[in-house]
Amino acid sequence: MNDYYARLVGIRPLCPRDINEPHRAATPLEVFFDLVSVISIAAAAAGLHHIIADNHVVEGIVIFVTAFFPIWWAWMNFTWFASAYDNDDTLYRLLVLTIMSGAITMAAGIGIFFESLDMTLIVVGFVIMRLSMVVLWVRAARHDPGRFRTALWYAGGIVSVQVYWVTLLLNQPVDQLSFFSLFALGAMMELSIPVIAERHGNTPWHRHHIMERYGLLNIIVLGETLLAGSVALKSVASHGFNFTFLQVALSALVILFSMWWVYFSKEEHLQKKSLAMELSWGYGHLMIFMSGAAVGAGFAVLIDIETGHARVGGKTGIYSVAIPVALYLMGLWFVRDRFVLSGASKRVLPLFSFLIVMTAPLLQVEGVAALILLAVIVRNLLSEPKSVSLK
Repeated sequence: MNDYYARLVGIRPLCPRDINEPHRAATPLEVFFDLVSVISIAAAAAGLHHIIADNHVVEGIVIFVTAFFPIWWAWMNFTWFASAYDNDDTLYRLLVLTIMSGAITMAAGIGIFFESLDMTLIVVGFVIMRLSMVVLWVRAARHDPGRFRTALWYAGGIVSVQVYWVTLLLNQPVDQLSFFSLFALGAMMELSIPVIAERHGNTPWHRHHIMERYGLLNIIVLGETLLAGSVALKSVASHGFNFTFLQVALSALVILFSMWWVYFSKEEHLQKKSLAMELSWGYGHLMIFMSGAAVGAGFAVLIDIETGHARVGGKTGIYSVAIPVALYLMGLWFVRDRFVLSGASKRVLPLFSFLIVMTAPLLQVEGVAALILLAVIVRNLLSEPKSVSLK
C-alpha cells in the first residue's frame, strides 16, 4: 500500500516494542480480548459442572481439558505477540477484533462439544484466531528484519498445524479414543511452535506487561468461584436458613481469597529471563487457569448435590473442589515458588497440595478452605526469597 494512503487510514509499521518501556500497562483492547476469552472459559467450566453432576467424571475431565486448551493457547499466543509488537494501528485493531470473533465462535461451540462431542465450531473459531495471528506475524516479519526468521517460523508453524486440525476434524470421529490421542499430538505441535521459533531470535516481550496480563486473566478466571459462592448465598436466601449452603458459600470465599492472595504474593514472577523460564512460566499457567476455572465448577457441583440435582455423592463433590485447589497450588509452585523461594518455604505449596487431596473426604469443603488459608499463612511466615538476577 502507498505510504500516503497507509497513513491516511491509520496503518503504521509493526515495529518491535521497547522491552524496558516504563509504565507499560494492558490496553483497553487487551482487556476487551480477555473478556471475550472468559466467555469460553465460563462455558467450559459450566460444561464441566454439568457433566460431573451427571456422574460422567472421567469423560468430563477429558472434554474439559480438550476444550480449555484452544482457549488458553489462542489467548496466550496473542498476549505474548501483543507484548512484543502491539502498535494499536487500524490494521492491528481489525485483526485483533477478527481474533475475538473467532473466540466468540469457539465459545458458542463449547456447550455443543460437551453435549454431543461436536467440535466443529471450536475448530472453526480456533482456526480463525490462529490464521489472523499468521497475518500479524507476517507483518512483524516485514517490519522487524532482525527477527524475520523468528516471525516466519511462527507464521509457517501456525499454518501447518491449522491444516492438521482441519484434517483431523474432517477425518476422525470425535467420539473415538483415537481422536483425543490425535488431539494431544496436535496440542504438542502447537506447543512446539514457540520453542522452535524463539531459537531463531527472542521476541521483545515486556516482563511487567506479561505479568500484568496473566494476573488479570487469573482474576477473571477466579470470578468463576466467586459466582459459585454467590449462588450458594442465593440458595440460603431462597430455601430459608441452611447451614450447609452457608458453609459452601463461606468456603468458596475463603478459597477464592486465598487463591488470589497466594498468586499475588510479594515475590514477583519471571525473575529470570531465559527461554526455558519463559516457556515453563507461560505454559505452566495452563494448570493455574484450568484449575482456577474448575474450582468454580466444583462448587457448582456441591450446590447441585445439596439441592438434589446431582447424580453423584458428597465425596465426588468434595474432590471436585479439592483436586483443582491442589493443582492450582502445584501450578504456582511450578511457575514461581521453585525459582524464587528457598528453604522450607519452597516446599509449602506442594505439601499443602498433598494434604488437601489426602484429607478432603474427612475434612469436607470447609477443611479444604482451612488448609489453603493455612498454606498462605505458613508460606508468608517462612518466606525466604532467593537472590535472582533478572538478566
